[in-house]
Amino acid sequence: MEFISLSSFFGVALSLCAYIIGLFVQSRTKKSICNPLLIAIVLTMAFLLASGISYEDYNISAKYLSYLLTPTTICLAVPLYRKLELLKRNFAAIIGGITSGVIASMGSVWLLCTLFGLDHTMYVTLLPKSITTAIGMGVSEELGGIVNLTVAVIILTGVLGSIIAPAVVKIFRITDPVAAGIAIGTASHAIGTSKAMEMGETEGAMSSLSIAVSGLITVIFASFFAGLL
Repeated sequence: MEFISLSSFFGVALSLCAYIIGLFVQSRTKKSICNPLLIAIVLTMAFLLASGISYEDYNISAKYLSYLLTPTTICLAVPLYRKLELLKRNFAAIIGGITSGVIASMGSVWLLCTLFGLDHTMYVTLLPKSITTAIGMGVSEELGGIVNLTVAVIILTGVLGSIIAPAVVKIFRITDPVAAGIAIGTASHAIGTSKAMEMGETEGAMSSLSIAVSGLITVIFASFFAGLL
């Protein structure tokens, strides 16, 4: 479209403006449901529908944001480095917790896909739902899934995890910051980690660790789980 051609960064500007609005709304309401990313997604979709701009045109000019995904994930190692001694003291428990979380995540996908009669393609598309997008896309493509749908599911999982994490920690009386961080990071990757960092430095560090470790474990076990359906 002519409007899009006026700026190669139209999608970037739209996405950032929507996210800034989301941050403003969350700061004023203080509600977990008002997740900035969720609000940004809704506002961006509404704008595209109202203006008639296709997703393809939007994505061409918004793709530059994707380049920041990997370095942003790597930066999450900073709080982990600050808690390195804590990691060493609880290494076995942390690895065991992350492994259990990964198995529970992929096992629940297998169970639900079996119950609802989803085919193999949809199954492997949903399988990497709880790991970071950078790794999940590769896993989905390797297994024959629908990569674009995998990305959407990963984002949805992260947003929901970020919204309900504080309530889940409170309901189940998870008082250990290490346990809380591991649970959040393993279940809802980088988006959940942003909420974990708000809850505390230790929670954020352990959640950051979970992103990398859960991604690695998922890659290892993905082929096995993919063969179950």
